[in-house]
Amino acid sequence: MWWFQQGLSILPVALVVWSAASFVFSYITAIVLRHVDPLVPYISDTGTIPPERCLFGIMLNISTFLGVATMYVRYKQVYALNPEKAKILKLNKIGLTLGLMSCFGLCIIANFQKCILYYIHVLGACLTFGVGAIYMLVQTVLSYLMQPELHSKDIFWVRLSVFLWCCSSIVSMFVSSVVLYSGLYGMNLVQKLHWDPQEKGYTAHIVSTVSEWSLAFSFLSFFLTYIRDFQKISLRAVASLHGRTLYNTPQGFATDETLLVAGSI
Repeated sequence: MWWFQQGLSILPVALVVWSAASFVFSYITAIVLRHVDPLVPYISDTGTIPPERCLFGIMLNISTFLGVATMYVRYKQVYALNPEKAKILKLNKIGLTLGLMSCFGLCIIANFQKCILYYIHVLGACLTFGVGAIYMLVQTVLSYLMQPELHSKDIFWVRLSVFLWCCSSIVSMFVSSVVLYSGLYGMNLVQKLHWDPQEKGYTAHIVSTVSEWSLAFSFLSFFLTYIRDFQKISLRAVASLHGRTLYNTPQGFATDETLLVAGSI
């Protein structure tokens, strides 16, 4: 059995690989068609003009589904390991809520492009990465509280490092974006897809775009730390039948059909 076939480890792997591919494929398409500059454009700029906009949207929508599935499995795993620890259970529910909000933000990013509905797009980015960073913090705290039931201290330190990487990228992107869009370097920069290195504001633009790519990959890297944990869990879906037909339900009839979703116990 391959390592990604153990338990549900395929979920975080699929989430990271598919999401990274959505960024890379839309970037390559936008570069080939000369819709953006080759040197570190905004990720959102690579998904603004058709046909890359269509590719960007549909791939991120699938990433949203994979994100929801991954975060739900993580929630069920923490719950199963700590059925009587009120503090951990409360944090676990908060984490799931934050994770779902982050996934909803990713769906907004996928369907509301930057150059068309800028403020809604920014709202989606804040939900995805801002709320997502808080989700990472909650999961890092849970990793600390759950030692040594789930994993060793090494995973906690790795998650803490990735969280700090994410936070530094957020700060860098926020500061450079405020400077760039302050009005000192012109107006209507949101619609600008091509930059000349000699232009004023080019340095702030590059810092902002590099920070955005760093933020995206720090966020994805966090889910790679789930792989080892997910190798130790599986889910089963149970279908309860109340009758042999859809129209007549005999008294006392009940049967369960169990479907293995993935992995093994």
